[in-house]
Amino acid sequence: MHRIQPVILPLVLALSAALLAGPAFSRIPPVHLVTFQGPITPVAAEFLTRSLADAEDAGAGLLIIRLDTPGGLDTSMRDIIKAQFGAQIPVVVYVAPSGSRAASAGAFITLAAHVAAMAPGTNIGSASPVQMGGAGMDSTMTRKVFNDAEAYIASIAADRGRNVEAASRFVSDALNLTADEAREQGVIDIVAHDLPALLDSLQGRTVIVDGDEVALETTGAEVIEKEMSARQKILKALANPNFAYILMMLGIYGLFFELSNPGSLVPGILGAICLLLALFAFQALPVDYTGIALIILGGVMLLLEIKVPSFGLLSIGGVTALVFGSLMLFDSPEAWARLSLSVLIPTVMVFAGFCLLCVWQVIRSQRRPVTTGLGALVGETGRLVQGIESADDMGKGVFHGEIWYATAPVPLPPETQVRVVAVEGRIVRVVPVIPDHPSPEQQRR
Repeated sequence: MHRIQPVILPLVLALSAALLAGPAFSRIPPVHLVTFQGPITPVAAEFLTRSLADAEDAGAGLLIIRLDTPGGLDTSMRDIIKAQFGAQIPVVVYVAPSGSRAASAGAFITLAAHVAAMAPGTNIGSASPVQMGGAGMDSTMTRKVFNDAEAYIASIAADRGRNVEAASRFVSDALNLTADEAREQGVIDIVAHDLPALLDSLQGRTVIVDGDEVALETTGAEVIEKEMSARQKILKALANPNFAYILMMLGIYGLFFELSNPGSLVPGILGAICLLLALFAFQALPVDYTGIALIILGGVMLLLEIKVPSFGLLSIGGVTALVFGSLMLFDSPEAWARLSLSVLIPTVMVFAGFCLLCVWQVIRSQRRPVTTGLGALVGETGRLVQGIESADDMGKGVFHGEIWYATAPVPLPPETQVRVVAVEGRIVRVVPVIPDHPSPEQQRR
């Protein structure tokens, strides 16, 4: 027993040292990585700010935001930047992979990071503000908006120790730089081909976080990639203008079917859900409410065409309102916030075609001969069982197995084959079935 103990003790110590040296006991905190691709909307702001808060709560050493964006909404951008400046851990914005960009709002977010990095083949800039929502700006308002954006990006660059002049030109001149140009001009800090190269470049770099100098430790750090929740992915998809437009049109369809067939429930429920989802999406998009009003007006006019005989004027007006309303719905110079013509044209054509089909069916049904009630006797043939002696006299005829009083413009003997031309109360007016008196169908021909 005493001989075994000297052997066991070194083994235990060696095992303990190995465990302490392992990743589970490593003093290097993990690196959190999130990837966002798309316009900066309220969903993007929620995802990125929540990811930063989660990284801080989990004790991460830093958060890397892999970014690819064409720009977005000013309010959402400012929410993200506020979170970056209030972060308790370093934030690295990495514009990647190659072919990505940090345009407009993305340039602001990149400059606000503690460390700004880009992959080769990416670009940054074009941060001039644009007015969305269909309202134009006069010269005074334009100057105010540009001055505000220019001062904001300059203050961000100054706080992070970056080139203030180049940052200001992102707004004033819509300057756009490649990754190498941005590094040469002091707009970003690192150009890295991939994530391992970025981690190597970050090792030992010092940044100021909440007033304290922090040295980054990334060599051997565990990289934990976080993704959007299912809810956030759904909300991000809803913020697509094409999808939001289709949802709105489906909502109008659903309500139309419900109003046409009260009590069917399913179209009404689905239509109401689609409309509510579309309204949610409109909150994250530059919507022109004149366009919404025109689309609703166009739908109402097409529906009224079914009830009101307008000889096609309501249909023409409805289709015109739909087209112009759809074109005006998302009024923005930014490509990400515009409605695609490949979605607009088929949607309007299907909606208008369906309504015109309904109108055609109604007109067709109105032109059909009456098949029920007293009017159904008009055009039917029968025979007289009691002759008609004069124009002022009445006889009796059999039609559909029923005996009716009958009058005629000329005398007719019994057993004459006759055709009904009118019904007046309980009396039918008849004419003989002879070539001199063609049927209404023959007359129409």
